[in-house]
Amino acid sequence: MSINQAFKALSDPTRRKILDLLKEKDLTAGEIANQFQMTKPSISHHLSLLKQADLVRDEREGQHIYYSLNTTVFQDLLKWVLQFQQLPEGKDHHE
Repeated sequence: MSINQAFKALSDPTRRKILDLLKEKDLTAGEIANQFQMTKPSISHHLSLLKQADLVRDEREGQHIYYSLNTTVFQDLLKWVLQFQQLPEGKDHHE
């Protein structure tokens, strides 16, 4: 997982909304696209970037491809962010 790719993917509000939708349940690209006022190719591009960042996974079931969150990457990101809470004494404020 590239932290840079993950943060780049998270920087876009549309991709964050897609992640919010996938938090509820796995969805197909069509179901995701129905939640937005944009073309299916645009949604496909956002899903591709989320997949490249390893934030979502896709799995084919018959004619459909279902997208789901990859919670492992979120745990890794959270671990990385939380390490800054444990700075040595005197490093957490300006003099």
